[in-house]
Amino acid sequence: MQYPDAPDLTSSPLSRILLDPSQIDRMIRRMAHEILERNQGVRDLYLIGILKGGGILAERLASIICAIEGASVPLGTVDITLYRDDLSSKPSPPFLKKSALPEPVDLKRVVLVDDVLFTGRSVRSAMDLLMDLGRPSRVQLAVLIDRGHRELPIRADFVGKNLPTSRDETVQVSLETGQEHVSLHRKG
Repeated sequence: MQYPDAPDLTSSPLSRILLDPSQIDRMIRRMAHEILERNQGVRDLYLIGILKGGGILAERLASIICAIEGASVPLGTVDITLYRDDLSSKPSPPFLKKSALPEPVDLKRVVLVDDVLFTGRSVRSAMDLLMDLGRPSRVQLAVLIDRGHRELPIRADFVGKNLPTSRDETVQVSLETGQEHVSLHRKG
């Protein structure tokens, strides 16, 4: 099935769209409500997206939370490039993006946000970075897609959709306006 706002993936038998914009929007709204319920509102709440996909998802969650509660929550992003455990195996120097944290993480209930949870290594890197910056009172994890295959003992507190995959598949999430979709790609 092809959705009007999604890129054309029908030309490849190895790719298919799993979620359309309306399905993604419903999942994000549900996650925002769950975050508010578990944290009993926005007091001391801080959303931090892991760049790139997590940053866009964190913005969407913050916007919905603000609409529900009538109060904004601090919103930040982190670049975990220098915290990755595979940095030394990369052939070229890393390209760094700018982390943006408008206020300290100390004593905040931080919700780390990422688009896809896979091995858990990106989340571990983000937690290492957070601990270098301060001491949150709690760290929770929100992901749009949990595809399994954990290599570290990390689990999400808020999940849009559990999507069991095989190791020869990849999940692509696009949250850009007009390009929203979640697709599954098999290695050919």
